Amino acid sequence: MAYDRFVAICHPLNYIIIMTPWLCIRLVLLSWIIIFCFALLHILLLMQLTFSIGTEIPHFYCELAMIIKVATLDIFVHVNIIMMYVSFILSVVCPITGILLSYSQIVSSLVRLSSTASKYKAFSTCGSHLSVVFLFYGTGLGVYLSSAVTHSTSESSVASVMYTVVTPMLNPFIYSLRNKDVKDALGRLLNRVSSGP
Repeated sequence: MAYDRFVAICHPLNYIIIMTPWLCIRLVLLSWIIIFCFALLHILLLMQLTFSIGTEIPHFYCELAMIIKVATLDIFVHVNIIMMYVSFILSVVCPITGILLSYSQIVSSLVRLSSTASKYKAFSTCGSHLSVVFLFYGTGLGVYLSSAVTHSTSESSVASVMYTVVTPMLNPFIYSLRNKDVKDALGRLLNRVSSGP
Protein backbone atom coordinates (compact mmCIF):
# COMPACT_ATOMS: atom_id res chain seq x y z
CA MET A 1 0.00 0.00 0.00
CA ALA A 2 2.88 2.36 0.72
CA TYR A 3 4.18 1.86 -2.82
CA ASP A 4 0.67 2.39 -4.20
CA ARG A 5 0.37 5.68 -2.26
CA PHE A 6 3.84 6.70 -3.42
CA VAL A 7 2.96 6.16 -7.08
CA ALA A 8 -0.47 7.81 -6.70
CA ILE A 9 0.94 10.96 -5.09
CA CYS A 10 4.41 11.29 -6.61
CA HIS A 11 3.63 10.01 -10.13
CA PRO A 12 -0.12 10.53 -10.58
CA LEU A 13 -0.03 10.77 -14.38
CA ASN A 14 1.84 7.48 -14.69
CA TYR A 15 -0.22 5.62 -12.07
CA ILE A 16 -2.10 3.40 -14.53
CA ILE A 17 1.11 2.57 -16.38
CA ILE A 18 3.10 1.73 -13.22
CA MET A 19 0.45 0.02 -11.05
CA THR A 20 -0.67 -2.63 -13.50
CA PRO A 21 -2.74 -5.60 -12.32
CA TRP A 22 0.27 -7.84 -13.04
CA LEU A 23 2.50 -5.76 -10.72
CA CYS A 24 -0.13 -5.93 -7.97
CA ILE A 25 -0.35 -9.71 -8.35
CA ARG A 26 3.44 -10.02 -8.20
CA LEU A 27 3.63 -7.86 -5.06
CA VAL A 28 0.98 -9.97 -3.31
CA LEU A 29 2.62 -13.23 -4.41
CA LEU A 30 6.03 -12.01 -3.22
CA SER A 31 4.55 -11.19 0.19
CA TRP A 32 2.88 -14.59 0.44
CA ILE A 33 6.01 -16.47 -0.64
CA ILE A 34 8.21 -14.64 1.87
CA ILE A 35 5.79 -15.27 4.74
CA PHE A 36 5.35 -18.91 3.67
CA CYS A 37 9.14 -19.40 3.75
CA PHE A 38 9.37 -17.88 7.23
CA ALA A 39 6.49 -20.06 8.47
CA LEU A 40 7.98 -23.20 6.93
CA LEU A 41 11.36 -22.45 8.52
CA HIS A 42 9.75 -22.09 11.95
CA ILE A 43 7.65 -25.23 11.52
CA LEU A 44 10.73 -27.26 10.60
CA LEU A 45 12.65 -25.85 13.55
CA LEU A 46 9.75 -26.43 15.97
CA MET A 47 9.61 -30.07 14.91
CA GLN A 48 13.06 -30.50 16.48
CA LEU A 49 11.87 -29.39 19.93
CA THR A 50 10.74 -31.72 22.69
CA PHE A 51 7.90 -31.01 25.11
CA SER A 52 6.86 -32.50 28.43
CA ILE A 53 3.72 -34.62 28.57
CA GLY A 54 0.68 -32.49 29.41
CA THR A 55 2.30 -29.22 28.40
CA GLU A 56 -0.15 -26.35 28.12
CA ILE A 57 0.54 -23.12 26.28
CA PRO A 58 -0.49 -20.23 28.56
CA HIS A 59 -1.87 -18.15 25.72
CA PHE A 60 -5.05 -17.84 23.71
CA TYR A 61 -3.38 -19.23 20.57
CA CYS A 62 -0.14 -21.01 19.67
CA GLU A 63 2.16 -18.05 19.27
CA LEU A 64 5.74 -18.93 18.38
CA ALA A 65 7.34 -17.28 21.41
CA MET A 66 4.97 -19.08 23.78
CA ILE A 67 5.58 -22.47 22.15
CA ILE A 68 9.33 -22.02 22.47
CA LYS A 69 8.95 -21.01 26.14
CA VAL A 70 7.24 -24.28 27.09
CA ALA A 71 9.71 -26.52 25.23
CA THR A 72 12.22 -28.65 27.09
CA LEU A 73 15.48 -26.73 27.24
CA ASP A 74 18.04 -27.98 24.72
CA ILE A 75 20.19 -26.61 21.90
CA PHE A 76 17.23 -26.44 19.51
CA VAL A 77 15.43 -24.00 21.81
CA HIS A 78 18.29 -21.54 21.40
CA VAL A 79 18.33 -22.07 17.62
CA ASN A 80 14.57 -21.44 17.52
CA ILE A 81 14.91 -18.26 19.58
CA ILE A 82 17.70 -16.94 17.37
CA MET A 83 15.76 -17.74 14.19
CA MET A 84 12.61 -16.19 15.65
CA TYR A 85 14.41 -12.90 16.22
CA VAL A 86 16.25 -12.97 12.89
CA SER A 87 13.06 -13.66 10.93
CA PHE A 88 11.15 -11.08 12.95
CA ILE A 89 13.79 -8.43 12.26
CA LEU A 90 13.78 -9.26 8.55
CA SER A 91 9.99 -9.33 8.32
CA VAL A 92 9.64 -6.03 10.20
CA VAL A 93 12.69 -3.97 9.27
CA CYS A 94 12.37 -4.45 5.52
CA PRO A 95 8.68 -3.47 5.27
CA ILE A 96 9.06 -0.58 7.73
CA THR A 97 12.08 0.70 5.80
CA GLY A 98 10.13 0.54 2.54
CA ILE A 99 7.15 2.28 4.11
CA LEU A 100 9.29 5.05 5.62
CA LEU A 101 11.19 5.59 2.36
CA SER A 102 7.99 5.82 0.33
CA TYR A 103 6.39 8.19 2.83
CA SER A 104 9.49 10.38 2.94
CA GLN A 105 9.14 10.76 -0.84
CA ILE A 106 5.42 11.45 -0.44
CA VAL A 107 6.02 14.16 2.18
CA SER A 108 8.67 15.82 0.04
CA SER A 109 6.22 15.83 -2.89
CA LEU A 110 3.41 17.20 -0.73
CA VAL A 111 5.54 20.05 0.56
CA ARG A 112 6.00 21.23 -3.03
CA LEU A 113 2.22 21.28 -3.69
CA SER A 114 0.65 24.71 -3.73
CA SER A 115 -2.95 23.67 -3.11
CA THR A 116 -3.89 23.28 0.56
CA ALA A 117 -6.88 21.10 -0.33
CA SER A 118 -4.64 18.67 -2.22
CA LYS A 119 -2.21 18.52 0.69
CA TYR A 120 -5.05 17.84 3.14
CA LYS A 121 -6.52 15.07 0.96
CA ALA A 122 -3.14 13.37 0.53
CA PHE A 123 -2.25 13.66 4.23
CA SER A 124 -5.62 12.24 5.30
CA THR A 125 -5.21 9.31 2.91
CA CYS A 126 -1.68 8.58 4.11
CA GLY A 127 -2.47 9.24 7.76
CA SER A 128 -5.06 6.49 7.97
CA HIS A 129 -2.69 3.99 6.39
CA LEU A 130 0.20 4.98 8.67
CA SER A 131 -1.92 4.77 11.80
CA VAL A 132 -2.96 1.18 11.03
CA VAL A 133 0.60 0.20 10.04
CA PHE A 134 2.16 1.59 13.20
CA LEU A 135 -0.55 0.13 15.42
CA PHE A 136 0.03 -3.31 13.90
CA TYR A 137 3.83 -3.21 13.88
CA GLY A 138 4.06 -1.51 17.27
CA THR A 139 1.99 -4.11 19.08
CA GLY A 140 3.61 -6.98 17.17
CA LEU A 141 7.04 -5.64 18.05
CA GLY A 142 5.95 -5.33 21.67
CA VAL A 143 4.87 -8.98 21.80
CA TYR A 144 8.07 -10.38 20.37
CA LEU A 145 10.45 -8.12 22.26
CA SER A 146 8.58 -8.50 25.54
CA SER A 147 8.66 -12.28 25.27
CA ALA A 148 12.41 -12.15 25.88
CA VAL A 149 12.14 -9.74 28.81
CA THR A 150 8.95 -10.58 30.68
CA HIS A 151 7.49 -13.88 31.76
CA SER A 152 4.00 -12.42 32.20
CA THR A 153 1.62 -14.19 29.84
CA SER A 154 -1.20 -11.74 30.59
CA GLU A 155 0.79 -8.77 29.25
CA SER A 156 1.78 -10.74 26.18
CA SER A 157 -1.84 -11.83 25.63
CA VAL A 158 -3.07 -8.24 25.74
CA ALA A 159 -0.50 -7.16 23.16
CA SER A 160 -1.34 -10.19 20.99
CA VAL A 161 -5.02 -9.30 21.07
CA MET A 162 -4.07 -5.79 19.93
CA TYR A 163 -2.37 -6.92 16.75
CA THR A 164 -4.52 -9.97 15.97
CA VAL A 165 -7.99 -8.66 16.81
CA VAL A 166 -8.08 -4.91 17.46
CA THR A 167 -5.99 -3.76 14.48
CA PRO A 168 -8.04 -5.67 11.88
CA MET A 169 -11.24 -4.38 13.52
CA LEU A 170 -9.99 -0.78 13.48
CA ASN A 171 -8.77 -0.97 9.91
CA PRO A 172 -12.19 -0.51 8.20
CA PHE A 173 -13.19 2.11 10.76
CA ILE A 174 -10.03 4.19 10.21
CA TYR A 175 -10.34 4.02 6.44
CA SER A 176 -14.06 4.82 6.52
CA LEU A 177 -13.38 8.01 8.51
CA ARG A 178 -12.10 9.48 5.26
CA ASN A 179 -15.66 9.30 3.93
CA LYS A 180 -17.63 12.54 4.48
CA ASP A 181 -20.93 10.70 5.15
CA VAL A 182 -19.34 8.53 7.84
CA LYS A 183 -17.75 11.59 9.47
CA ASP A 184 -21.11 13.38 9.51
CA ALA A 185 -22.91 10.34 10.96
CA LEU A 186 -20.23 9.95 13.63
CA GLY A 187 -20.52 13.65 14.50
CA ARG A 188 -24.32 13.36 14.85
CA LEU A 189 -23.95 10.28 17.03
CA LEU A 190 -21.41 11.98 19.30
CA ASN A 191 -23.63 15.08 19.58
CA ARG A 192 -26.63 12.93 20.48
CA VAL A 193 -24.62 11.04 23.11
CA SER A 194 -23.14 14.21 24.62
CA SER A 195 -26.49 16.01 24.77
CA GLY A 196 -28.09 13.14 26.67
CA PRO A 197 -31.54 11.51 26.35
